Amino acid sequence: MQDAWSHLGPLQWIRFVNKQIKVTAGKDEERRGWLVTVDPVSASLVLVDFREDGKMSVDIVMGHAVEEVQVLQEADSETLDRLQNSFVLPKTCSLDAEELRRRRGFLQSWIQKNRIPVEEEGEELRVAGVLTIRAPYRPDDCCSSNQIILDRIQKLIQNLN
Repeated sequence: MQDAWSHLGPLQWIRFVNKQIKVTAGKDEERRGWLVTVDPVSASLVLVDFREDGKMSVDIVMGHAVEEVQVLQEADSETLDRLQNSFVLPKTCSLDAEELRRRRGFLQSWIQKNRIPVEEEGEELRVAGVLTIRAPYRPDDCCSSNQIILDRIQKLIQNLN
């Protein structure tokens, strides 16, 4: 069905996402699974298969090897939900509101002691106007598009512990 998969591009690939597909790659090599995403650079496909034991297997098919892609089935709402949550870590923050408030305040004063501007914005801390720290205020809870600042603040938080 698809002769030159890697030449199609993202606008065509999106039509196959969240569908069960059969991929022919190389000589007599065939893979089946639910297409989660396609790498926009390499055109590689990420396929997920939900096993009967409740576990999931992930298969990556390199884009240059794809010869044919065929849609087998559309995802129902349950499968769609499982696909969208396949790679999301569950939130395991079991701290009460008082503990989170205490941690936020402690971290805020630690950052200020290091002469970095920080302010509270609701439940979040905003650092230098370019980085956000969400509860439970660990290094992995930092978010910024500035990689240098992100790295430095994460290291600062690690040194706190």
